[in-house]
Amino acid sequence: MDRSTSPLLVETPPEMSIPDLLADWAAQEPDRTLLEKPGPNDSWTPISAAQMHQRVGAIAKGLIASGIEAGDRVGLMARTSAEWTLIDFAIWYAGAVTVPVYETSSAYQAAWILSDSGAKAIFVEHAQHRQVVTEAREDAPTGDAQDVSVESDGTPIEAPRQSASNVEHVWTIDDGALDELVEQGAGVTDEVLKARYDALRTDDLATIIYTSGTTGLPKGAELTHGNFVELSRNAVGALGAQVLKPGSRTLLFMPLAHVFARFVEVLCIAAGAPAGHTADTANLMRDIATFRPTFILSVPRVFEKVFNSSEQKAAAGGKQKIFSWAATTAQAYSQALETGGAGLGLRMKHKVADKLVLHKIRTALGGQAEFAISGGAPLGVRLGHFFRGVGLTVLEGYGLTETTAPITVNVPERSKMGTVGLPLPGVDLKIDKDEEILARGIAVFRGYHNNDTANAESFVDGWYRTGDLGEIDSDGYLRITGRKKEIIVTASGKNVVPSQLEDSLRSHPLISQCVVVGDQRPFVAAVITLDREMLPNWLSNNGLPELEVADAAKNDKVLAALQEAVDATNAKVSRAESIRRFDVLIDDFTVENDYLTPSMKVKRAKVLADYGSAVENLYAKARAEREAI
Repeated sequence: MDRSTSPLLVETPPEMSIPDLLADWAAQEPDRTLLEKPGPNDSWTPISAAQMHQRVGAIAKGLIASGIEAGDRVGLMARTSAEWTLIDFAIWYAGAVTVPVYETSSAYQAAWILSDSGAKAIFVEHAQHRQVVTEAREDAPTGDAQDVSVESDGTPIEAPRQSASNVEHVWTIDDGALDELVEQGAGVTDEVLKARYDALRTDDLATIIYTSGTTGLPKGAELTHGNFVELSRNAVGALGAQVLKPGSRTLLFMPLAHVFARFVEVLCIAAGAPAGHTADTANLMRDIATFRPTFILSVPRVFEKVFNSSEQKAAAGGKQKIFSWAATTAQAYSQALETGGAGLGLRMKHKVADKLVLHKIRTALGGQAEFAISGGAPLGVRLGHFFRGVGLTVLEGYGLTETTAPITVNVPERSKMGTVGLPLPGVDLKIDKDEEILARGIAVFRGYHNNDTANAESFVDGWYRTGDLGEIDSDGYLRITGRKKEIIVTASGKNVVPSQLEDSLRSHPLISQCVVVGDQRPFVAAVITLDREMLPNWLSNNGLPELEVADAAKNDKVLAALQEAVDATNAKVSRAESIRRFDVLIDDFTVENDYLTPSMKVKRAKVLADYGSAVENLYAKARAEREAI
C-alpha cells in the first residue's frame, strides 16, 4: 500500500483564527481553567478563560500602542512558561506574527532569524537573552565555532553575515515588560483590539518557525492560522474521546519554540484542557508529581531515561532481578492486549509486578497519567509495551515543523505498536518511488520564508517532500524506516539506515548519544558518548569506583558493556549492516554545544565535521590490523 488518507472530521470556517479559540471560551465558559501557573509550596494557581483573555488582550493593546501593525513580525525568546503562551496569544490578538527564537541561541543564530524574518520587536526573558539580542542587532555579528553550518557531507557553509538592526523594541519579561505594555496600551479601546483579530483569516500567517535542522542554515517555515486551527480542531475530534476527555490536563516542558510543544499549546486551548509549564527540566519530575497530568508529550529519550533510571535505582537497592521480572511481565501483559487479553496466570503476575514495581513509576508521573504522545524519533516496541504494561499508553506520532507537528498519530482505540499511526483527519500521505513520505492537507505549511529555491525543491505536484523514508501497511498505518539524506552506502554498495542502529543503541543506560558512520567505507562503525547522569549509578551497581568520563571511556568493564549493547543491536540486522567497531568520545552531544537540535536530534553533519579525525582513526586501526596479519 502506498497511500493513506483520513477525511476531515471538523470543517473550519475561513474567517476563523487562533485568537477565536480563546475568545470563544472567554465568552461561553469564562470560568473554565485554561492555564495553571506554579504557586507556593508546590501548588498550582488556575487561570480562567476570562482571565487569560483579559491579560492577553491587555498585552496586545500595549503592542498596538507601541506601533506593532497587523502582519508585523515579533520575536519571542524565552523558556517554556505561562508567560510564553500569554505573549504568543497577545501577538496574535494584535494581528501580528510570532517568530520563536530558541532560548539557547547564540547572537549569530538570533541575528539570522530576526533579520531574515524582518522582526520589528522581540520579547526576551532575562538580561542574558537581552544581551544576545543586543549583540545580534550589531553589524554582522561573528559566529563562533559552534555556529558554523555544514552540509550533510560536513562541508562548511558560507553563511550570510546578518545583523538584526531591524529590531526596534526589546521587551524583557523579568524586568516587568508585560505590566509596562499593559499600562502603555490602556488607551487602546476594546473595539480597536477586536478589529485586529477579527480581521484574521485561516490563510493568514501566524508564525515563522525556523527549523533547527541537522544541516544547513535554519529555514523559516511559514505556518498559517488555518494550519493550527484546522489541525487542532480535527485532532481534538480524533483524540478527544479518551486523551482529551473532560478533566484532561498536561504539563508542557519541551521548548515552546519547537513546533511540537507549540501545537499542543494551541491544542489545549482548542480542547479547553488546562496546561501547566515547567522551564527547568531539573524540576521536571517534581512538577509532574504535583501537577498530575493525564497526558504527557515528549520525545523517546525521556521515556528511555525514565526506564533506565528506574532500572538503575532498583539495581542500587539490590532489586535488579525483581525489576527485570516486573518489566518482562509488563511487556508480556501489553503484548497480550493485542491478542485478546492476558490469561488468569499473567493477570496475577501483573498484579504482583504492579504492587512491587510498576505502581512506583505511575506515582512518579503524578498518579493519573494515562497517555503519552511521543514524537521526534521511534520509541521502540520494547519501551512501548513496557509503559503500556505500567499503565501509561504511549501513542507514537509523526510530523515535522513544516507540517505543524503531527500528521499521523496512534489513537487509543486504534493503536498499532511499532507504527506512528494513521493520518490525522484532513491529511493525505503517500510513499514515493524512492520510499520518501509525501504529505498534503490541512497541516502542511505554505512554504519557506524568502527561500524560493527550498520551496521548489520541497514540493512536487502539490505534495510536500518530508525527507523521511517510510512504508504504509495494508491498514493504512505509517512506519518510519529512515531519513533520506542520512542513508549510508558502504563501499560494497549496501544501503544502511543509521537511525535504526542508533535508536537501538541509545536504549542502553550507559549510552547518551551515538552516530553511525560508514558511507563509502568497508564496514559500518559508530562513535558513542556516555550518559553522565546514568554513569555513577551504573559504575556502583557493577562494582566499580566513581570514574570521570575520560577514565570510564577506557575502562574494560565499561567497554565490554558497550560491546554487549552493540552485539544486541547487530543481532537485529544483517552482517553487512552491523557495527564492526566503535569509539567512545569524551564529550557528549548536547543542545548547549550545538550537536543536538532542541528536539534532541543529533546534528550528524556537524559531528562528522568536528569528529572526523576520530572516525578516520577507527578505520585506520582496522587497516593497520589487517596489514599486520
